[in-house]
Amino acid sequence: MPQWLQWSLITLGVAAIVVLLVFITRHTRQLREHRRQQERQRTFQAERRQSMVESIRILAMAIEEDQVEYSEACLRIKGLLDHVEPGLLDQAPYRIFLEVHDSIQHMPTHQARQQTDSHFVRKMDEERFALEKQHADAIRRAATAIRHRNFD
Repeated sequence: MPQWLQWSLITLGVAAIVVLLVFITRHTRQLREHRRQQERQRTFQAERRQSMVESIRILAMAIEEDQVEYSEACLRIKGLLDHVEPGLLDQAPYRIFLEVHDSIQHMPTHQARQQTDSHFVRKMDEERFALEKQHADAIRRAATAIRHRNFD
């Protein structure tokens, strides 16, 4: 085999090795970055979930200490449980949060409430207060249960 062909093949082999090393290095770097991103995402999700659990517990304590309207707390707890542990809303005693939510979700809030006729707002408030009174014991029991629940 001529010497120029040997050197050409050696050069081609070295070039192939260099190309493969560059490819492997880039791919390894991309995998490492992907793993970092996944870990950051897992950490973020865990912190977000823990924050929601803490919010649920604070709302439950507010219910127990009569610092919040039961209907509003039920709306908020139901919304948080949808993200934290949705299946819990189908279980007793937590089902009351879903029941109250479903009973009052049609009522306007925030800006829509301000733009609604005051007579209609009073009527809705009376309906909401009657619902709160009717389910007060169940809401308080559910609040105590959820405050002591282990979400981990």
